[in-house]
Amino acid sequence: MAYEHPLAYVLGVEGAALLRAFAGEYDRAFTEARIEEVRRLLDDPVLAAGVSVEHVDSVAGYGVWSQRYDDPGNPAFEYDAGIVRAVAASAARGIALDAACGTGRVAAVLAEHGHRVIGVDSSPDMLAVARKRLAETEFRLGEVTGLPVETDTVDIVTCSLALTHLPELGTVFGEFARVLRPGGQLVIADVHPELVARAYIPTVRLPDGAPARVRSYRHRTGDYLRAALAAGFTARRCEEPRPPRVAADATPTAEPGPWDAWPWSLTGLVPEAARAADTDVPAMLLWHFELTGP
Repeated sequence: MAYEHPLAYVLGVEGAALLRAFAGEYDRAFTEARIEEVRRLLDDPVLAAGVSVEHVDSVAGYGVWSQRYDDPGNPAFEYDAGIVRAVAASAARGIALDAACGTGRVAAVLAEHGHRVIGVDSSPDMLAVARKRLAETEFRLGEVTGLPVETDTVDIVTCSLALTHLPELGTVFGEFARVLRPGGQLVIADVHPELVARAYIPTVRLPDGAPARVRSYRHRTGDYLRAALAAGFTARRCEEPRPPRVAADATPTAEPGPWDAWPWSLTGLVPEAARAADTDVPAMLLWHFELTGP
């Protein structure tokens, strides 16, 4: 159980902005405005109380999220489609494994490019949605750390928005290497570790209405590379796309949205600080690896 306080969040945003100003990125007027804003925030009754939040495993979390997972508005979906399409289009038609396939969003892209797709996910609820979406695709219940797929049978593996839910990466990269044929392609897309550190992790409401977060771990960019190299992969591409910047004319909102379900709504209280704190901070980490052997 974690304790989340809205004041802690907005002061953290202010602190990140002030550190960038201290390093010379912003001027005296900016710094003084942030300090004055902090004083105002400390006296804001809207920010007076926090909430206890449960961190649940991915099966429980995505079980709750499954029915609305594909709703418009998830910004992460905008980042991985390009690299998946590029690899799927360039590779010879074969067997593609979508590991942690969820509702079949990426599996659909692979199928569009003529690959025979196998989807694996640990959430029965997400798989139920995927089977309705892609009736001709084979979906299997299983963990990415122990894939229910035979050795040396797959030409492409994709894994999107999943590895941040694992405490370590060595095992899963070993599994990807096991199921891929030599020369096989691997595409990984994850929330960038900088955003995970800033608590940009999946949020859900439990059946009783209580807020919860899907348990997530911060893996550094080098952690992915080290795990991949140890498993026999060679890096072919690495991208760190950045989100659109906050509008320059944004003005503070009087009150945040339902922040216990959507913590990032708190940035509306401090848009100038949020814009400074998040300038050039990547949103996603995208990898393209090839299995070349040890």
